[in-house]
Amino acid sequence: MNIEFQDQTNQVDSKHLDLVENLLNFAAEKEDIGEEAEVSITFVTDQKIQEMNKEYRQKDQPTDVISFAMQEMGEDELEIKGENLPVVLGDIIISVDRTREQADTYEHSFERELGFLALHGFLHLLGYDHMTDEDEKKMFGRQEELLYDFGLERK
Repeated sequence: MNIEFQDQTNQVDSKHLDLVENLLNFAAEKEDIGEEAEVSITFVTDQKIQEMNKEYRQKDQPTDVISFAMQEMGEDELEIKGENLPVVLGDIIISVDRTREQADTYEHSFERELGFLALHGFLHLLGYDHMTDEDEKKMFGRQEELLYDFGLERK
């Protein structure tokens, strides 16, 4: 899977990018996502993610991660078809500020929280959701299973 990173904070180092890339490729393999798939991940500040949360979700507060799935068909959208076209899954936006705060709050590493948020956003791109109790149980169960199998457990 091709993952494009953008760090608008200049706070995410190469070992963190490698961790996220390896984790999402691991998850993509477990979820039967082809190698041609593409994902974009952007690291932002709380201020930037709050602006996005307000604009796209009508919630004027910072959040930890937002996903924009490209494979969901909206009303009046045409399906893009073609044999050699890459599957663009979508964009994941992660607040680095919120990642650090939550790592402290939950008393685990920055790496664990970053992996948790990146995987959470990725699963949203694949259609997982947590709007109902049943969906939440399914999504968070799968998320914990993947994190555990990858070796990124809570400590």
